[in-house]
Amino acid sequence: MVTFGAVNQSPSMGRSLVFFVLLLFLQAGILSAQSKWDSSYVAEEPEVMVLRTYISQKYTGLYFPSEDLRYQPNSGLNLGIGFTYQKFTLNLAFPPGFLNRSRESDFPRFLDLQGHFYPRNWVIDFFGQFYKGYRIPDGIAEGQSYLRPDLDVLKVGLHANYIFKGDKISLPAAVHQSAIQKKSAISPLLGFEMYRVQVAGDSLIFPTQLSPKQNYQQADFLQLGPNAGLIGTLVLGKGFFATGSFTGNLALGSTWNSGATGGNWNLSLGTHARAYLGYNGPRFGVNVNYVYKTLALQPLKDWTQEVQTGNYRFILVYKIRPSEKFASTFSKYNPARIFGK
Repeated sequence: MVTFGAVNQSPSMGRSLVFFVLLLFLQAGILSAQSKWDSSYVAEEPEVMVLRTYISQKYTGLYFPSEDLRYQPNSGLNLGIGFTYQKFTLNLAFPPGFLNRSRESDFPRFLDLQGHFYPRNWVIDFFGQFYKGYRIPDGIAEGQSYLRPDLDVLKVGLHANYIFKGDKISLPAAVHQSAIQKKSAISPLLGFEMYRVQVAGDSLIFPTQLSPKQNYQQADFLQLGPNAGLIGTLVLGKGFFATGSFTGNLALGSTWNSGATGGNWNLSLGTHARAYLGYNGPRFGVNVNYVYKTLALQPLKDWTQEVQTGNYRFILVYKIRPSEKFASTFSKYNPARIFGK
């Protein structure tokens, strides 16, 4: 699944995005060449086109737990459309003004680009998130919101899990509704994740009014390590389902360019959770889901800091079966098929 948001016009960002999109299509092709799911648990429907419209809210926030301080991005509700057909998924979304009257209109634009692949036995997520413009809604004291249009958070990374009983659990059924989960199942997960994060501003990151003991204007972070957890799906009958997963991550992390002690490596804990609840019928579907990731960054002296990424969605689905002529034409140009050769 490839999801686009609002675009920032930075040239360097543009080059990064071109590389990121090419990587997504390449992975989509490679991963499409997989053996099938256990047909007693999952019914695949690659020749059914799943049309969707949705409302979502994505965010990547900066949180300092030790100080109970949270920077929230200038994001809001997105209105989107998309489709899944022949194992290829594309979603496009934008934040319409009438749904986001509380957003800061003069803040920079941002981009939240994600790729999610669900071949048999695997869950693979790519992240390319470029946020600029943050605020503390309640302010740093009683009064107006604390605005930081200069604050820039970049996060790129990979999250991968192996599903030991992956032939019996279909995330495409829960996420895209492009398959049907027939029976309930549960499985352990084991994987690896790696992230690069950069935080930068035109002035010090932590508000000087709070007299912090430690501060910085720019810092680079690297976090990598294994993760483990569980995934399960519950089929409630007549098309209703509930699917969820949770993993914990033990990461080795370092920081540099912060003006503080850098280059040292420390261990930290992080979490990743997914939840999907809905109805997946032969013609219509509805889905409410939430994906959340806590990425603990390298602490600076007594500070603890995290990047928190989330995505809420409400999705309406309509399924059609295109003509043979359309199916044949689409198959010739399907990126999953082209790159999978």
